[in-house]
Amino acid sequence: MATQTPARQRRRGHDPESVLSIAVGVFNERGYDGTSMEDLARALGVTKSAIYYHVPGKEQLLSRALDRALDGLFAMVADPRAGSGPAIDRLEYVVRQSVRILIDRLPYVTLLLRVRGNSATEQAALERRRDFDRFVSQLVKEAAAEGGIRADVDPALVTRLLFGAVNSITEWYQPARGASAEDLSDALLKMLFNGLRAQPSRPGDGTGPEN
Repeated sequence: MATQTPARQRRRGHDPESVLSIAVGVFNERGYDGTSMEDLARALGVTKSAIYYHVPGKEQLLSRALDRALDGLFAMVADPRAGSGPAIDRLEYVVRQSVRILIDRLPYVTLLLRVRGNSATEQAALERRRDFDRFVSQLVKEAAAEGGIRADVDPALVTRLLFGAVNSITEWYQPARGASAEDLSDALLKMLFNGLRAQPSRPGDGTGPEN
């Protein structure tokens, strides 16, 4: 029996999930607009016709990838922990889970954060992102109204700064060397909810030596 070539082995082993995963890696490396079907075929080790067996075209791969990131966020929004209880607790839950989703679906979230609305698929994804931003902004307003956070900062600005910090993780996080999602969310919540400035110890409060 003839020995199979590596390309033929890869071709036989691909399924829709592996095609999507590899395609997302290429999109992130080259940019979606800069990626051709030839580039995808080369990365997969298959012919273009083999890709069409799994997906109608490049934009359908993009759509599936963006949904992978956004569906995680909206599943979190639908969770009762994001919809009931003190607003500050719900906001903390949303931030913590957003970090976890980002780490779990890092390539897909990275791609989502890079789209610019150059196609109907990208525009639809951006609108869903705006829906999520509005949800968080409303949560911030509720937390301020309840006294859970300070009320003298614009809720829309708080939302941008908060999720600007969360989303920046995609630019530097390396799964092989990085902290866990729990470690990252703990550090983020401490800095953004409590501030970086160390609080002076008080006599008898257990935070430092008594005077």
